[in-house]
Amino acid sequence: MPGGGRIVVVGGGIAGLAAALRLRHLDPSLDVTLLEATERTGGAIVEAAVGDLRLPTGPEALYARRAAGVELCRSLGIALVKPAVTGTWLWTERGLVEYPSPAPFGIPAELGDAFRWPGVSRGGRRRALGDLIRRKRRSDLDESIGALLRRRLGDEVTDRAVAPLLADPFHGAIDRLSVRATFPELVAWEASQGSLLRGAMATMRDARRSELGPLRIRPEGGLERVVGRATVELGPVVRTGARAEALERDSVTWVVRIAGGDPVSADGVVLAVGADVARRVLGPAAGAAGAELASIPNVSVGSVLLVYRDGTADELPLGSGFVAPAGAVPMTACSWFSSAWPSTTLGSRAALRCTVGGDGQEEVLEAGDADIVEACARHLAALLPLPATPEHAVVVRRPNAAPQYLVGHVERVARLREALPAGIFVAGKAFDGVDVASVVGSAEAAAEAVSGFVRSIDRESSR
Repeated sequence: MPGGGRIVVVGGGIAGLAAALRLRHLDPSLDVTLLEATERTGGAIVEAAVGDLRLPTGPEALYARRAAGVELCRSLGIALVKPAVTGTWLWTERGLVEYPSPAPFGIPAELGDAFRWPGVSRGGRRRALGDLIRRKRRSDLDESIGALLRRRLGDEVTDRAVAPLLADPFHGAIDRLSVRATFPELVAWEASQGSLLRGAMATMRDARRSELGPLRIRPEGGLERVVGRATVELGPVVRTGARAEALERDSVTWVVRIAGGDPVSADGVVLAVGADVARRVLGPAAGAAGAELASIPNVSVGSVLLVYRDGTADELPLGSGFVAPAGAVPMTACSWFSSAWPSTTLGSRAALRCTVGGDGQEEVLEAGDADIVEACARHLAALLPLPATPEHAVVVRRPNAAPQYLVGHVERVARLREALPAGIFVAGKAFDGVDVASVVGSAEAAAEAVSGFVRSIDRESSR
């Protein structure tokens, strides 16, 4: 394989780190530089001090059935840990009810569970069971998650039972989010089985035969350890405090302008950043891709980290947390971190993370920290056997941090990539999936694409 070539990766979150590592693996002779605007790598993967503990403010685990995240951890020599408990609860006006198990995407995989669907009225369950006889959609055009669910299962089941679970990872509104970009499995279920209920049943039959493990796994020591290990392995490749200001083309190469620093030349560039940052850096060079980048909006979200006194961990119901319908309570979801990932450091203390904000609920973030903590703690005390006040609490806001995969997102990203100038590639959670494993997969694909592009330049220049 021809060697050489200069590649710049813009962005030092997990996408940028994964892209740089993949480039090093593909061809060690490549001259790779990673530019991170802040003084630390990792992006959204960061822990906060809550009393004497450090807890994740963003993602806490990997989606186990996407290979890229698992393989990255293994390549860095980091073991993976299964959750101590699984299972999710649903907020209802009568209290928490447990989702049926199994219930992929919140849809019961046992017909008997559909007849007893918790948190749903008898009329709502009857309407949902009509999914078994309702004709399937014939159009191949994208639609929202909400449009598919309402057509198949009805409004009540959609709003009260399924939407809270499916909206949570994307911090979005199900009537705006693209089903093809978020949960394409639902589209496949309707197409192949003619029913979401039958699709859930078939999926669980396959899962039992395959003996799949848990949906989520956690790197030993947390995701911050992955960031730290990747940063150390890349060494001088990583430049922190280097904010990419603009991307310009000279006669032969791309030139990345850096705030307060010397420009860096590159044969290829990976923009492992959000759509808004990619658009700013590209500037006039974006061309038609600029309009596509502008049509991927972001919303603001936040995390409320709560640690309670000794002896409270065992008071939580068996499970990993709950989700709530939009607008029902201050939080959209609550992760019981101490239940899923117990440790000697946590001891017997309950440690919870509430998610607040998101599409249509960003006004929650306008309140002060004390008010947000009080509102979350008060609702938790009404739902769970927890004290009215936690011993320690921290609020972390993430402005414009959650990209929204609006209807047509898959086609939008395809047009965007087609319109990008030669040698420029995008990767990250704005484009190909918001979970850490999907982000890693997106970054590695971009690394392979830019590496191939640089090799093609080598071949052309050697002729």
